Amino acid sequence: MSGQIDRRNLLKAAALGLPALALPARAFAQPFSISEQNRRILDIARREADRAGSALWRKDIVGVADFALPSSLPRLHFANLEAGTVRSFLVAHGKGSDPEHDGFLKYFSNEPGSFATSRGAFISYEWYVGKYGVSIRLGGLDPDNSHALERAIVMHSAWYAAPDMLAKWGKLGRSDGCFAMAPDDFNEALLHLSGGRLIFADRLGIY
Repeated sequence: MSGQIDRRNLLKAAALGLPALALPARAFAQPFSISEQNRRILDIARREADRAGSALWRKDIVGVADFALPSSLPRLHFANLEAGTVRSFLVAHGKGSDPEHDGFLKYFSNEPGSFATSRGAFISYEWYVGKYGVSIRLGGLDPDNSHALERAIVMHSAWYAAPDMLAKWGKLGRSDGCFAMAPDDFNEALLHLSGGRLIFADRLGIY
């Protein structure tokens, strides 16, 4: 009998437009959640921003490059520490880090003339116009990337870092050690990673 009454009440509530009576209250309280991978990216971003300390001008967004992944996968992550969100993009590595050009980084180097990617924390400086158009100058904050300015390691756009390279070759082209992004994606770096923010690069194995 009680089951019939409950059903009758639910039908009446639906007819009156009272959905709160028809659904349990907990259905309206969905907790905010992020993936475990994004949580790790945010944790690394916070750790490295804290480690860099006053060297940074801004700590709202941190770039995290995971070079354990091949160039065919989005491995440059924009970690928004204020919003708790992560956006991921393709990025190329240096030809000296991948002599066989199979899409996997094997070596880091800080040596001038190595054409290799360096690991460590970088600070983004001002925009300038160079070989690849508008680019972001970078400074190295660690012993492993202390020659970044001398080597002209920067962030820039490049045709060889665009997604259509994956359809043709299954991997991106290689830079001279710079963080090269697809032209459309690089606009996001100009807006969100320039001006004294941190870019941290290493073989992290987040995924």
